[in-house]
Amino acid sequence: MGFKNVPWVWMNGSIVPWKDATLHVSAHALHYGSGVFEGIRCYETEDGPCIFRLREHLERLLASARFYEIEIPYSLEQLEKAICELISRNALSSCYIRPICFRGSHDLRIHPGNCPVEVAILVWPWGRYLASPGSPGVRICVSPWKKFHPQMMPTTAKACGQYINSVLAGQDAARRGFDEALLLNMEGNIAEGAGENIFVVRNGRIFTNEAQDSILLGVTRDSVIQIARDLGFSLETRSLALEELLSADEAFFTGTATEVAAIREVDGKRIGAVAPGPVTKRIQDVFARVISGRELKYSRWLHSLRNGEPRSI
Repeated sequence: MGFKNVPWVWMNGSIVPWKDATLHVSAHALHYGSGVFEGIRCYETEDGPCIFRLREHLERLLASARFYEIEIPYSLEQLEKAICELISRNALSSCYIRPICFRGSHDLRIHPGNCPVEVAILVWPWGRYLASPGSPGVRICVSPWKKFHPQMMPTTAKACGQYINSVLAGQDAARRGFDEALLLNMEGNIAEGAGENIFVVRNGRIFTNEAQDSILLGVTRDSVIQIARDLGFSLETRSLALEELLSADEAFFTGTATEVAAIREVDGKRIGAVAPGPVTKRIQDVFARVISGRELKYSRWLHSLRNGEPRSI
């Protein structure tokens, strides 16, 4: 966990020592959050290190940048190659990957004007973000902070400044002794966790919400939707009232860092008889097989690094 023993960072086209990957305190992004980023995972498999849904993550990074008129000076293919080279250079078999594109130093007007676009990539070992395998699930609370409306900021973009909303919610949850926060949207319906999408299970049917509900359209969310439907589950996307979660048979979070984490309590109220419930457990098991390269049906989701070279399998 953490950044220890990760000697190299990719920054503006070159791999540099960790200590040299710096920016000036006048950087526009430091003051105003004018940047976009992604969270991606690389897993150890029998085929060697494999990055989960790399292209989809980078496509979302480029889409987020377009929302904020950030012109990234590298193509998707160049970023793919940079990520693969950096993982190999750091000799990591599994890791978390953080590409970030942000406005650098020129002046501090609100409008970024001529502030240059800086691009960096970090990789480091990172275990599970919330629940570990076999754990009884996470305890969450409904945050007093609301998720911002799509007409305030683009909720489908993964932008640096937007995450202060999640920071506030996460701090509140930790202070009150919970594992994670759940944010409602401005209409009072469920939005998402501080860093996760949410699914609810009732009578064997699965429900999750949509972009109109002020959520980030997660890559893991999309993966779980496909897995659940392939398993034969009925899955519906629509707005979710808080009462539907509180009376659910099961519920779980999804996210790149979180993967698939069962929710066992909301504000001290038990969700279902056991966590993870049978539907959640089945999806967790398949997802674990997918990311370890043991489900050939989903092999297209893994980007393999054979001998330091990217290879889609």
